[in-house]
Amino acid sequence: MTKKKISDIIKKICTEEEEYPVNTLLYFVSQYINNRKERICYSTYKRYKVFRNLIARFEGFIKNRITISNVNCEFVQNFILFCKQEYYNENTIYRSLNFIKTILNFVEKKGIATSIREFEFKRIKEEKEVITLSEEEITSIKKTKIPAALKDSKDWLLISCYTGQRISDFMNFTNDKLLEIDGRLCINFIQQKTNKKILLPLHPAVIEIIKSNNNSFPKLINAQLYNKNIKKIGKLAQINEAIKAKKRIGHRAESLLVEKWEILTSHIGRRSFATNFYGKIPTSLLISATGHATEQMFLNYINPLDKDQILCLSNYFDTIYNQQLS
Repeated sequence: MTKKKISDIIKKICTEEEEYPVNTLLYFVSQYINNRKERICYSTYKRYKVFRNLIARFEGFIKNRITISNVNCEFVQNFILFCKQEYYNENTIYRSLNFIKTILNFVEKKGIATSIREFEFKRIKEEKEVITLSEEEITSIKKTKIPAALKDSKDWLLISCYTGQRISDFMNFTNDKLLEIDGRLCINFIQQKTNKKILLPLHPAVIEIIKSNNNSFPKLINAQLYNKNIKKIGKLAQINEAIKAKKRIGHRAESLLVEKWEILTSHIGRRSFATNFYGKIPTSLLISATGHATEQMFLNYINPLDKDQILCLSNYFDTIYNQQLS
């Protein structure tokens, strides 16, 4: 799907939204989204929609419209209490509060007084378990025979594990983004979420997949089907380690003991890439590959289009791959 088509969908949805009474929180949320509709991607719009719907549910709970003047410390306490009673996960709660704080800033810029200075909330940091595929599990997936209908999904899953990109980026890999640097096959693209330019040398495993697909990338698959398919692939490959994980049910998350294949999603490749190569490849090179902004000090010194870094990362890929073959 092209960026223009996605933008048109967002505009259509935004213009069809319910109208809210003036000076209510939802009125300004709607204004904020409409003001940004030309600049946001569909995934960002969906996230805003989650926040907006949660605020609407809270209004239903208190049986009253929330005016901008009522968004204060008491609002924060009641909102958190409501969300916890409804079993919303911590991320959804605090991301929603941060979004509401953004709305207050938006309103302040219009010259309307708010209680933003008293709008504070302290989050108790939870220990978050990061789910990844080990190198052994990735090898198991490679070797597992699967139905033809799952082949493209399997190829994309492996590509994601060896490129470390989000589904919005790797699922848009095409031959016209390929180029050679000193004989090394690379892919050149702009990350959709961050608008960051990435020039990434392709891991030998990715090059093998391209060759197996008549020198092309696999067929495009929509995210929903892809997520469904990789769970089937994980089950066939016996990725069945029992782990305690938060499984999302709607906008809520429950902590359950599950087999790993049950919670495989499109982001597993990105996490696995970062985890499996960490300590084997300099962190600065990994960050240049993933485009992460979490290590800001590293990013200040990295140029993703630097030829020497691209070739150096490519050499590391080759060395590790050849060691696994021997």
